[in-house]
Amino acid sequence: MPPVHAVLGRPELDRLQTERGREAALRAVRAALEEARSALRRGEEVATDPGRLARRAAELIAAERPSLRPVLNATGILLNTGLGRAPLAAEAIEAIGRVARGYCNLEFDLESGERGQRTSGVAELLRRLTGAEAAAVVNNNAAATVLALRALAADREVVVSRGQLVEIGGSFRLPEIFAVSGARLREVGTTNKTRLSDYEQAIGPDTAALLRVHPSNYRIVGFTEAVPIGDLARLAHDRGLWAIDDIGSGALGPDRPPGLRGEPTIAESLAAGADLVLCSGDKLLGGPQCGLLVGSQAAVARVASDPLMRAVRVDKLTLAALEATLRLALDPARAIQHLPLWAALATPLEALRERAGRLAAALRAELGLVADVLETTAFLGGGSA
Repeated sequence: MPPVHAVLGRPELDRLQTERGREAALRAVRAALEEARSALRRGEEVATDPGRLARRAAELIAAERPSLRPVLNATGILLNTGLGRAPLAAEAIEAIGRVARGYCNLEFDLESGERGQRTSGVAELLRRLTGAEAAAVVNNNAAATVLALRALAADREVVVSRGQLVEIGGSFRLPEIFAVSGARLREVGTTNKTRLSDYEQAIGPDTAALLRVHPSNYRIVGFTEAVPIGDLARLAHDRGLWAIDDIGSGALGPDRPPGLRGEPTIAESLAAGADLVLCSGDKLLGGPQCGLLVGSQAAVARVASDPLMRAVRVDKLTLAALEATLRLALDPARAIQHLPLWAALATPLEALRERAGRLAAALRAELGLVADVLETTAFLGGGSA
């Protein structure tokens, strides 16, 4: 069996010693040697050359790494789902730390001494930011959609345009969401054209709601027609139905992130008459992963009282991060400075060009790579246009 220093000095461990330190490498080498000795004592055949043992030590070190590690996002896609979508603001990270280190008043009213509502703080902020009567929070927007359909339309029909039966990330399709919720899907119109009369003709005794789904970065151009949420809401209310609007990416109000004038907002949808608006919290809002259900008191109360709500509710860490993010959003000028996504979107093109030039020069000088700066059009990601 080779000595420890013979294995530790192998080139297979050089990079790991630099990254993790000599002590971590030393522990791994000793573990690899002990593993080999145990195998020999059992009469097993074991390779004991320093190179093989060094590679085994490297495997042991790698196994100790966290599965989630920081990476550099060089894709040009700010809301890259595979890379975790929106980075959190420092204030949100600090808020997570404060409540994670000990106990907090998650469901306890410090004024009355009685049991409180865990989402009361974020619900009040969402009301202020969007003009809504009420709000609820769940663990993602897919859960928000399932919960809304179940609470407002279980065992009844929901009318939706064929052109809006989208597939979201991970191959989850809207018809499958309907199946899980217990609501029945009623498709109307065609892929490229759906008129208000299509919805009107589809309404029957079993209809509970009319649903609009924002197609996000999916586009049909040319010979097309879609019904605005305001017209859909008026028809729904005339017939005693719910009007649900799934806007997807989650811009709150007129002070949306810079450069995104085409994205729908919660405030606009509510002002147009929607009873319930659904969206994500970790996209354009720049907060943690969650699903927001914002709308009328009657609609949100139905959602909040559904038994499924407990299964999809968020924890104290998500609520802390979301509240900190929403507080930043109250002041758009401060949000642009403190929310990483908003700051990135507000970066002038000239600053991006200069940054790319510095990076290309460094790649040429340090790594000998061929690197040039090319102008292109990037996608925001996260389903945003």
